[in-house]
Amino acid sequence: MPYQCLSVANRATDHPFSPEADNPVNVTLPSDLPREHVPRPRDFHFFLSTRFLATVAIQIQVVGIGWQVYDITGDPVSLGYVALLEFLPMLLLALPAGDLADRVDRRLVIMCTRLVEAVASLSLVLLNVFGSQEIWHFYCVVLLFGFTRGVATPFVQSSLPFVVPGDRLPSSIALSSSIGTIGNISGPAIGGLLFAAGPIFAYSACVVLFLASAFSAFQIRMRRPTQLINKGTAFGRIVDGMRYMWQRQIVFGAISLDLLAVLVGGAVALLPVYARDILLVGPEGLGLLRSAPAFGAASVGLLLARRPLRRHTGMTMFAFVAVYGLATIAFGFSTNFYLSMATLVVMGCADMISICVRHTLIQLATPDHMRGRVGSVNSLFISASNELGQFRAGFMAGWLGAVPAVAIGGVGALAVVGLCMWLFPDLRKIDRFTEVQTHNA
Repeated sequence: MPYQCLSVANRATDHPFSPEADNPVNVTLPSDLPREHVPRPRDFHFFLSTRFLATVAIQIQVVGIGWQVYDITGDPVSLGYVALLEFLPMLLLALPAGDLADRVDRRLVIMCTRLVEAVASLSLVLLNVFGSQEIWHFYCVVLLFGFTRGVATPFVQSSLPFVVPGDRLPSSIALSSSIGTIGNISGPAIGGLLFAAGPIFAYSACVVLFLASAFSAFQIRMRRPTQLINKGTAFGRIVDGMRYMWQRQIVFGAISLDLLAVLVGGAVALLPVYARDILLVGPEGLGLLRSAPAFGAASVGLLLARRPLRRHTGMTMFAFVAVYGLATIAFGFSTNFYLSMATLVVMGCADMISICVRHTLIQLATPDHMRGRVGSVNSLFISASNELGQFRAGFMAGWLGAVPAVAIGGVGALAVVGLCMWLFPDLRKIDRFTEVQTHNA
């Protein structure tokens, strides 16, 4: 089956993210795919543009909403509700959207969701123009963003193989991930500065960025899938996608490790509490705190490009998830801004290892006609780990306090490492990416 297995080039730079290799990963392309149907480089540039602009806008908005919601309520549980409202639409829409992504024009759907996000940001501008202090107004906007994310995420995650040729997919994944990470670094810092000048400035910038992202999405031309699957019911097609993931235990194990570790160890939702009440650094400091994990992730991404993982891939992933748990514990107890920044950077570094392994396996192990459905399962797992992890942190902080909530989460992440090493021994034993073929056969 196309894209099922990885075959890494036998070179010094044999990591699939290495930009130095002429053909870093030999991907089996469908035999009936004409080369002239492969989009031009301009399409990849527009894809990077729409992703970067939307990422910056989302991060600016996250900083603003987090600060305002906590400032209105003074209750960390309200931050957990924000995360829950983002996740519920994803839970309802991700799998149907993944099935839809395999059968409709991805470009138009991405463009439309960006336009809806621009309208939602405009709603936040109006709420601040009229001085609203009703928390449910902000919850409604968050819920709207949750619906757009639930639809857009499977489309975006499954689009890249239709924008670049298959033999350039690994290096394109690396560049796309780097662009997204740069957005995750710059967005919160910009958001903190804009919000300090006034929330209207911050949310107005989001409107402009979402509109620019929609325009970039409209310019993309994607090749059509070589095989369109319309037979059967939507439910049956969704089940096929889930079954495909389940039968590849290496991929499923990597996703499960990331899901459980972030679910129990996530601390991002409580950053407004730390910024305002513990570290006393204001919205500017909150923006820097939110940027720190992305900075760490970008640093590791660049390091992996120059010094790729060659051996002990599985154990390396487990080890760095454990590092993530330890750094979370250290952040929980820190009362120094610079130490807190350092621990967040370490968390981002450790998390990037898991992201690189997981994302590469999924993109290269999935055939064209199932990318949307497999991507939707992956996006649902990611959303569950992020948003439910933040809800867990907010609820526990309201019960025990912010510091115990974060520290207990870090201990939980360490426990997840031990559990997954026991549940997924094949993942633990993976040495090189070439071994995936043996385990997935």
